[in-house]
Amino acid sequence: MAAPDHEKRMRQALHQADLARKVDEVPVGALVVCQGQIIGRGYNKRESGYDVTLHAEMIAIRQACRYLKSWRLDQCDLYVTLEPCVMCAGAIQQARIRTLYYGADDPKTGACGSVVDVFSLPSNHQVTVVKGILKKESSELLQSFFRQKRLAARLHKINTSAESD
Repeated sequence: MAAPDHEKRMRQALHQADLARKVDEVPVGALVVCQGQIIGRGYNKRESGYDVTLHAEMIAIRQACRYLKSWRLDQCDLYVTLEPCVMCAGAIQQARIRTLYYGADDPKTGACGSVVDVFSLPSNHQVTVVKGILKKESSELLQSFFRQKRLAARLHKINTSAESD
């Protein structure tokens, strides 16, 4: 697949991330692509689903497994806007995803090289990792979301202080 195709897929993952943002979830989006077809998509639903496992990657992988009626996704690629955490990297490895494409690095919990590298263990299924696709767009979406969260928290604190005076 040519680079513009990877950018197209990452833009589709960014659309999923924007859906998360619109419902006040951390804006991360993911797609599972098999033979050129999207067979799984997801965005974070951890807050609304009251479930720590409802990360974009986990949702997209579950959909893809159901679509193929198999837990093996060895002919599939995953596109995600943020470097996966340890849980998601483990699921990617267990599902035998062929190639992981991601946008922004996660310096706090990234498990594909930023903090740890789940895929570097020689006994694990080897996942090819391509990072930095639409990194700027992915990073900006996350930064904007958290900037708004911090501003809302400050305003709430100011309003609460003013009410108690």
